Amino acid sequence: MVSTLSRRLGLILALSLPLSAAAATNTVVEASQKSRLPCDPQTARSLTARRTAVAPIIDGQLEKEVWSKAAVSERFVDLISGERTHRDTRVQLLWDDTHLYAAYTIEEPQVRAQLTQHNDPIYTENDVELFIAGDNAYYEFEINARNTVYEVFFIWESAYQTSGFAAQPEFARKNLQPFNGVGYTTHPRGMRLGHFNWRFPGLRTAVHVNGTLNDDHDTDRGWTVEIALPWSGIRALFPEGKRTIPPKNGDEWAMDFSRFNTAKAPAPAKDSGGWALNPHGIWDSHVPECFARVRFDAETSR
Repeated sequence: MVSTLSRRLGLILALSLPLSAAAATNTVVEASQKSRLPCDPQTARSLTARRTAVAPIIDGQLEKEVWSKAAVSERFVDLISGERTHRDTRVQLLWDDTHLYAAYTIEEPQVRAQLTQHNDPIYTENDVELFIAGDNAYYEFEINARNTVYEVFFIWESAYQTSGFAAQPEFARKNLQPFNGVGYTTHPRGMRLGHFNWRFPGLRTAVHVNGTLNDDHDTDRGWTVEIALPWSGIRALFPEGKRTIPPKNGDEWAMDFSRFNTAKAPAPAKDSGGWALNPHGIWDSHVPECFARVRFDAETSR
C-alpha cells in the first residue's frame, strides 16, 4: 500500500515535469501501486457482526433462533477473479462479552473429507477458513467436514521485536518458522513468522453434514460449521493492548472468510478452486489488506 506521503511526493514530482514526463511518472506510480497489493482495500466487502444475548450451542446445526438474528454474508466469489462461483457459500457472525461466533453454510452435493488429525493439511481437500487480522499478526483457522482443524499464528517479522511478541515465551523464535505467503511473495510488510503448533485456547467447533459423508451414491445438500472463539484467545493478536476487546459498537476489523475445493466448476468456467467473501486477486489468502471488513454492532439481537 502506498502511503499518503508517497502519493504527495509523486504529485509534486509530476507537477515539476514536462507533460510527457509527468504522464510517464504517473504510469510508473500506478504500476507500483498495483504491484504492491493484488487487491484494492477500499473496495473490500463488509459483514456486520451482531451482538447476541443468547450464546449459540456449538453443535454445527444452524436451524436455531439465535442464528436467524445474524446478518448473512454475500455469496462467496472466486478468490482470484471475483466471479460468481457454481456453489453457494455464506458466513454469519455473532458476538457477546466472552466469544466471537462464526457459522458457515456450504452447498456441496458430494461432501467429502478424509483427514482426521489436528493440523493435517486439510487445505488439500475441501475446507472453509477464517483469518483474523491483528495489527502485527494474524490467525489462520481451517476446518473440514470431519471437524478436523488446522490452525497457525503468524507474526510479521518486521514487528516481532517492537510489538511485544518476542517477550512472550510461547512466541519464542525457536517456536517459529519463516513464511512468505503462498502465491504472493512480495508483500510490502515482508516475511512472516509462523507458529505452526499454536492452538487457540478455548476454541470450540462443530460440523453437521446434511447428507452422507464420503458416499457418492446420493446427493447431499452440504454441510454447516459453528465456531466459538473466546476473546481471551483473540487478545493474543494484540500484545500492545491497542485494540478494545470485546469490540465497541462500530469498531471495524479485517477478517477473511474462504472456502477451498477439489471439485471445481467444469470448463469453460475458470474456477480457481478457492472462493472467498472478498476476492484477493491472487491465489493467496495471506494478504490482510484483502480481507473483508467486519463491523461490530453492539445493539443486542433478541
